[in-house]
Amino acid sequence: MRQVGRWTSLALAIGLAAGLASALFLVSLAWVTSLQTNNWWLLLSLPLLGGLVAWLYQRFGQSVAAGNNLIIEQLHNPDSVGIPLRMAPLVLLGTLLTHLGGGSAGREGTAVQMGASLAAQLGRCWRLPQREWRIVVLMGMSAGFGSVFGTPIAGTIFAMEVLAFGVLRYEALLPCLVAALVGDAVVRWLNIAHSHYQVVSVPDISSIWTWLIGAGICFGLASRAFVIWTELVQSRSRRWLPNPILRAFAGGLVIVIMSCLLNTRDYNGLSLPLLAQAFEPQGVVPWAFALKLLLTGLTLGVGFKGGEVTPLFVIGATLGSALAQIFGLPSDLLAALGLIAVFAGAANTPLSCVLMGIELFGSPLLVPLMLTTLIAYTISGHGGIYAAQRVGLAKRHDLAQHTGKRLDRLDAD
Repeated sequence: MRQVGRWTSLALAIGLAAGLASALFLVSLAWVTSLQTNNWWLLLSLPLLGGLVAWLYQRFGQSVAAGNNLIIEQLHNPDSVGIPLRMAPLVLLGTLLTHLGGGSAGREGTAVQMGASLAAQLGRCWRLPQREWRIVVLMGMSAGFGSVFGTPIAGTIFAMEVLAFGVLRYEALLPCLVAALVGDAVVRWLNIAHSHYQVVSVPDISSIWTWLIGAGICFGLASRAFVIWTELVQSRSRRWLPNPILRAFAGGLVIVIMSCLLNTRDYNGLSLPLLAQAFEPQGVVPWAFALKLLLTGLTLGVGFKGGEVTPLFVIGATLGSALAQIFGLPSDLLAALGLIAVFAGAANTPLSCVLMGIELFGSPLLVPLMLTTLIAYTISGHGGIYAAQRVGLAKRHDLAQHTGKRLDRLDAD
């Protein structure tokens, strides 16, 4: 009981801190997005804002530039020295500047990094021993993820599942759950609304399961394509432009040119209107997912800050909408399944993604969510958006030699 009370009190503090940070971020992001939407000329500032973000990290944040990968690597290292507090304000400012210029990025990375860095600082104030520091950081990740999306159960599992796919660690389950619930409650108490999308068409799965298998394969291929494209942009841009400031400036310039050629800003920023349109009966244009994938990989690959999850939501939902037109299935159904499955395949977190789907769309989608998500997770292979993630359990027996290795070091085999 003493241990439960101790961890619960710390989880309450971490959940409160992460929830307040997420609330500040969501309000600021909504304001910045509105500003960017109503002032088209801000798109022209994207190269300069990209250079500014790169300069800020080069000047003040080289130790935290790896973002989520730094957190994951620190959690795998028993001798880690902790996560600097400066990670929180830097990623917050960097993400807001990215969205102010119309960069195609998300928000989960920002919330997770803020939650983890604040939790690490609170752990230092509590003077916890080194062996317990890991649980503290996991609580911050859970609270950040759960509060920014309004999905505390998914946030609880995500923090433990993302470290090494195929393996779950239960020692932090209770404190992570408390932290995530508190963080989500803080955001809701402040009347900050989350985006929700309703699925009204749920056919009998026995009549559509073959189409769902086909959709799951397409979702997994989209996950893999996103990872490959982002890694390609990152490696090539670093080779051609070693200076991070010039690299972000040039990348921002390319995004501006592409947006002008497309003659639309539907693919800039979070693209939430495009996401909502994917759930409508008329759907979206069939190539919408490819354009969002292209711009997001370019934005993140050249050094802009933000997360990958919301863009993956948009990629998955728009791909699902396009497939619905081909398969003759309801657009809202496949949009919801794609939203979850593409994220699961890219992040290698199928369990937390299924739970997120239930929190967002309700339990009637449980079976189709499980089917498409697990297929996408398997099809996506040993790659992912988090390079420091480990292979806990190989997805196939012929890839067993990858077990225990970082995703960015698998090519050595």
